[in-house]
This record gives sequence, structure tokens and C-alpha cells, in this order.
Amino acid sequence: MRTALTIAGSDSSGGAGIQADIKTMTANGVYAMSAVTALTAQNTTGVTDILESTPKFLEEQLDAVFTDIFPDAVKIGMVSSAQLIAVIADRLRQYGAKHVVVDPVMVATSGAKLLRDDAVDALTGRLLPLAEVLTPNIPEAEILSGMKIACPADMEAAAKYISETYGCAVLCKGGHDLNDANDLLWRSGAGKWFNGRRIDNPNTHGTGCTLSSAIASNLAKGYDLDDSVERAKGYISGALAAQLDLGAGRGPMNHMFALKGAFFA
Repeated sequence: MRTALTIAGSDSSGGAGIQADIKTMTANGVYAMSAVTALTAQNTTGVTDILESTPKFLEEQLDAVFTDIFPDAVKIGMVSSAQLIAVIADRLRQYGAKHVVVDPVMVATSGAKLLRDDAVDALTGRLLPLAEVLTPNIPEAEILSGMKIACPADMEAAAKYISETYGCAVLCKGGHDLNDANDLLWRSGAGKWFNGRRIDNPNTHGTGCTLSSAIASNLAKGYDLDDSVERAKGYISGALAAQLDLGAGRGPMNHMFALKGAFFA
């Protein structure tokens, strides 16, 4: 069985973060492992508290994973401080991690910045150059490129700039009232659009975590990047189309919509 590691924050309500990543990796047929960057107290209506891992403890988690069950792919999500980013970058280099997918969690749904300026500098200077692919949403792509994105041509210009600046592929995600479910993959000087179907479901908590984890899972299984993106988009469409409705706010998706078996009934 292929393996994947998620380095991200925990979501106590299970819809995003580490919990969404593990569910996604399991549903996509790989063995999931985790290194927790922060504990959060949150539900579908919002986050009430955050307890960040110490750099030393995050380092110990990463050493424990890489020295025993080496991951075939790594997904990185919420990392809120420069010190934690430095630990991750150092360990990825030390162990020669492969198929690194970075979901640059920089902006909350409300539009608030989630990273301090020093953490943004550490993310762009130390972590992004190690990535095989980045998966920014529109606000995050605007921060990384320094450009305003208001149309598909803007997405292409921003993705091109980010890819050339950090030397990796960029999957610039649509949504945010732009292009609906159409995403743009830019790499090696060219862009490719992946068109998706718009699903009428307000419960989209954890979609970014889920998409990046599904991409990492497929890279771990040996699919190339184009196929990994295509398969990941198909998976997230199925999870949204299952129309799970939990919680009083923006709820989670049904990550296990395709799970069948004697123990599932």
C-alpha cells in the first residue's frame, strides 16, 4: 500500500484539516499519516481557539514518520508560524521528501489573513520552492503574485508568475465567484484548464484540504500530475454531490461517499 503524510492543523469538528486529510487519503486508497501543526477548537460556525505545536514537537513527529514509514507523498496545509515552517522545510530537505503538495492556507473564508508577515516570508522563501505543486485559491494567489484576479486571464497571469517565481506547478483554484469550479494548472510555461461542474451545496467546509490531499494521494499511487488533479476533482465533486448536511454553519462534505463494504452498513 502506498503512503501519504499530512502536515496540518487539526479540526475538532472533523470537516477540514488533519481529519479531512486522513479521510480523503483513506478514501483514495493510501495509508494516511499525520504531523499536527496545531490543535483547533472549531465547528461549522467558526474557530474559537488554537493551540500551536512547539517546533520541537513538530520536529519529533516528522522524524518519527520519516524514519519508519517513509511517505510516498506529502501534503502541507495550515502552518501558522515561521518557526514551524522552518522545521518542516528542514525536515523535507533532510529526508528528501517527494511529491510535496502545498495548500498555502493564508486567507480565511472571511478574508482575514491567517499568517503573520514573517510567516508569509518563511512560506514563500523556504517551503514553496520544495513543492511539486501549490494549490492556492483566488485570494491566496493574489497574495503570492501581488496581482488582482478578476477574470480567467488574470488567473493565468498570476499562476504563471507564481510558477516561475517558486519553480513549481501551480493549481489556481476557481470559485470565489470566478469560473465556478474551473481550475487552472500552470507548469513548465504552459497552462491547462480543468473544468468542473458547479454543485449546489452550501456545505463546503474543508474543500481546499480535501482537494490537495486527494492530489497527494494520487501522486503517491504513481499517477502523473494532470491525472492526479483530474481524479482529485472527480472525488471532490462526488463528496459534494452526496449532499451531507451536518452542523449549524457551513458543514463538511461526505468524504466516504463511495465507501462500500460489510462494515460500512
